[in-house]
Order: sequence, then structure tokens, then C-alpha cells
Amino acid sequence: MVFSAVANTGRFIASHPLTRDRKLEAFGRLLRWQVEGFLRDAVIFPWIAGTRLLVKRGMSGATGNIYCGLHEFAEMAFVLHLLRTGDLFADVGANIGSYTVLAAGVRRARVVAVEPGSAARAALLDNVALNGLDDLVRVEAVALGASRDKIRFTRGGDTINHVVSGQDRASEEVQQITGDALFRDECPVLMKLDVEGYEAAVLAGAAATLTNPELKALIIELNGSGCRYGFDDVRTHRNLLDLDFVPHDYLPRPRELRGRRAPSGQSTIYVRDLEWVRRRVETAEIVRVLHQEL
Repeated sequence: MVFSAVANTGRFIASHPLTRDRKLEAFGRLLRWQVEGFLRDAVIFPWIAGTRLLVKRGMSGATGNIYCGLHEFAEMAFVLHLLRTGDLFADVGANIGSYTVLAAGVRRARVVAVEPGSAARAALLDNVALNGLDDLVRVEAVALGASRDKIRFTRGGDTINHVVSGQDRASEEVQQITGDALFRDECPVLMKLDVEGYEAAVLAGAAATLTNPELKALIIELNGSGCRYGFDDVRTHRNLLDLDFVPHDYLPRPRELRGRRAPSGQSTIYVRDLEWVRRRVETAEIVRVLHQEL
């Protein structure tokens, strides 16, 4: 198990666009984390444009940012290139706040960060406070879904905590509301959904938000995990197409959007107003990540 995790991390570093040409530096950051993470419960690492991340053992998503600059290269670069000061960004399934810190800390966008898990939300609040973003970030201690209800949410799963049915002992009760209730006063420009298979339920509760022309793009994970709730990713994809959201690949260095027919196994960027989005990403200020300018 440990060997497999190490091997996966090595492959991630070796293939990542920001580190494949400078692997030794990335493995140096990996070694630093292993040492400091062993000695201390929490470590503060410098990140992008003066931001910082507070990372604790077991935060697998956050450590990818330490090693490679942007754990999810295309999606995180898209956030950096699309958002502007004052825009509203919805980080649904914010976890410890990597996307929130990028949006608010680097681009000075306003953020609604939705995180129902108590442990992840505590880390999210730590990272918001660490970066002095309280005036830009509103943290919502709820889950989004198709209706207002009380639901159960797993604990101890780091980035893969999710909604469960029944009284699972390794879960906690959380309040669920709809996206339309949350965004009734203002629609986000960009919404990121990473809710471990519960995406279709979130979209079902955000019908008015999804038809609002102010919402230009979605970053959504459709990887088959929705089957645990009876959701069909193909149907979700078709519903988004009906709303004029089209899946695209994003190439950060040429800042190019390329349309494709279907979502990938990981996060997919859906764009509605393609020309508006293209103008935004092409004219974004350059940001330096590790040794490269994006």
C-alpha cells in the first residue's frame, strides 16, 4: 500500500506539466514535506503570488500543490485565467480551500465556499484566515442538493468524503440546501463542483442558477461515482448540453479551449459563452507558478 502510494506520487510528479522538466526540485519539495509533516502536525507552505497553504498529514489534494504548484493543472489554471477582481466564484466541495485561495488570494475574486465536512471546513477556515481573505470569502457549512433536508456526510476520508444514507457511524449530520437558495441574490461567474458523485443532485437544486446567463462556466467531476446515488453521468452530460454548456479541454500555456464530445474521467470544464470566456482567458494577467509563467 505504501509502495503503491509512493509510486503514484512519483508518476504524478514525473508527468505533471509544471514539474516533468524539473523533477529534482519537485522531489525536494516532497522530501521537505515528508520531514516537516513528520515533525509537526501542520506546516505552512508558500504558494502562488504571496498566498500560503496550511497543510496537515493526510491532505492528499493539498500536497499535490506543494509538489507541483497546481495539483489539477488545467482546471486550476482555468480559474486563474478566467476570474477577475470582484467576480463571484462558487467553490462547491471546497475541502481545505485550494481553489478558494487561488480565486480570492491570487485573483481577488469573491468566493462562496461550500464545505459540509467539519474537519475539511476547519482547514478551509484556517487557510482563509492565514491568507487574510475573510472579506472576500463566505464559508457555508452546508451541502448542496436537490432539496432542503438533513443528510449524512462521511468523516475521515480527506478529499473523498461524501453523502451517505442511513446512520453510518463514520458520518455526521449536515444541513442540505439548494443551489438556487444559496445563489438567489447573485449568480456566480464560475462554479466548481467536486462532490464525489453527488453532482447531479446539486445541479437538480440549481435549475434557476444554471439558466442564468451570468454563469459562464462549470468545472465538474463526472467520473462514474454518481452511480452510488443512482445518477447517470451520461444523462447529466446531456442535461448540461441542453443548457448550452459544452465540454472543453483547457491548455493553460497557449490559453486555448478545445471542444470535445464527452466529459473525461476526471474534472471537465463546461463552457456556455465561449467567446466571452475566450476573451477572458486570453487577456488574463500572467501569474508565476513555481518557475513558469502562465
